[in-house]
Amino acid sequence: MKNLILISACLLFYQSLIFAQTPQVNADRLHGNLMTLATFGKNAQGGSDRVAFSTHDVEARKFVKSLMEKAGLEVSIDFAGNLIGRKAGKNPNLKPISFGSHIDEVPNGGDYDGPVGSLGAIEVVQSLSENGYITDHPLEVIIFTNEEGGVVGSRAIVGALSQEALQVVSNAGVTQAEGIKLLGGDPERISEMKRSPGDVAAFLELHIEQGGNLYNEKLDIGVVEGIVAIEWWEISFKGKANHAGTTPMDLRKDPMLPAAELILEVNRIVNSYEGRQVGTVGKIQAFPGAGNVIPGEVKLNLEIRDLSSEKIWTIYKEIEGKAKVLAEKSGTQLEIKHIEVASKPALADPMIREVIKNQADKLGLTTKSLPSGAGHDAQEMARIAPMGMIFIPSKNGISHAPEEFSTKQDIANGANVLLQTILELDKRLK
Repeated sequence: MKNLILISACLLFYQSLIFAQTPQVNADRLHGNLMTLATFGKNAQGGSDRVAFSTHDVEARKFVKSLMEKAGLEVSIDFAGNLIGRKAGKNPNLKPISFGSHIDEVPNGGDYDGPVGSLGAIEVVQSLSENGYITDHPLEVIIFTNEEGGVVGSRAIVGALSQEALQVVSNAGVTQAEGIKLLGGDPERISEMKRSPGDVAAFLELHIEQGGNLYNEKLDIGVVEGIVAIEWWEISFKGKANHAGTTPMDLRKDPMLPAAELILEVNRIVNSYEGRQVGTVGKIQAFPGAGNVIPGEVKLNLEIRDLSSEKIWTIYKEIEGKAKVLAEKSGTQLEIKHIEVASKPALADPMIREVIKNQADKLGLTTKSLPSGAGHDAQEMARIAPMGMIFIPSKNGISHAPEEFSTKQDIANGANVLLQTILELDKRLK
């Protein structure tokens, strides 16, 4: 009996030694850095005005660059203004394991959206260094340029940022090209920085869940299945504008009626399919837009998101068919324009998903597999490398708002899963 007790005690002691030797992030340091970053652009309403290319963004990047250097990263700025931090590995012939996110925010945004993934990535490197870990693969931390304004930095890395996109005016009031110059980049040389498939061993991004699944179900970690495709259409019903007081009801060609019915049909049709697809009419315009005039034209925007482009178009075709029926019934003309958006589906690599799930399990964290309904830099990086994403809960599912919040423990959990995933991939990707 005494021998059994002794053996059990030895096993517990051995397990505790293994756990103690497993590197962990410094939760207090990570949270403290996040709170310091949040001061750059904080407004009177409690939100963040750190939009890309603003003075707040420029100053915040200096702070983040200093953190990267303290973590032992060799820091540079590429032609798109991305902050790139590199740490050499044991094997110089291996491609880097890259990870990171962004620090720019939407106007009056929150403090956690991209910063959790950005500062979490820096903390991972610092924790590994402090624990004496040197990976075989080089490590690369990327703080992307203007994610919120069209994943500008990541599109540049994969060669998908056009000259037209560089002339788009950002939320800071300057063009993308002008903003990139402010960050130390060179928009005229962006084509030179394109990376090809195979140039990156894997890409990982830690992020808050922009939804309430994890928070509502009291779960720790989201294992992202993929990032959805987004398709947009502008639908226009054209009737006949006329006086609202003198035109009898039976003689009207009011385009507001089929538009209103179609909005209800969008909700019904999207819900009729199995799965997690979403469809939204978020904008509607009546012309001329006067309270005493029957509109001559009504425009509405349709957006559909899903991991499957084929499914999106199947749903759209049914909505289009219903729109034609409603136009004919109301005596109005129908016009539909497909709007090109830079958002194609990006599935997470199955092996990386498995590793994320296993590492979360080993840390005693609960998980859920789910898609990302929002776009991320990982979506672009998936064009050139196996990709994985890790979600942590956001209180009440809120993001892009001053009320955005994740606990210090949730942030540390996500960063620890990222750290352990990198170590495991370092072994597997050889």
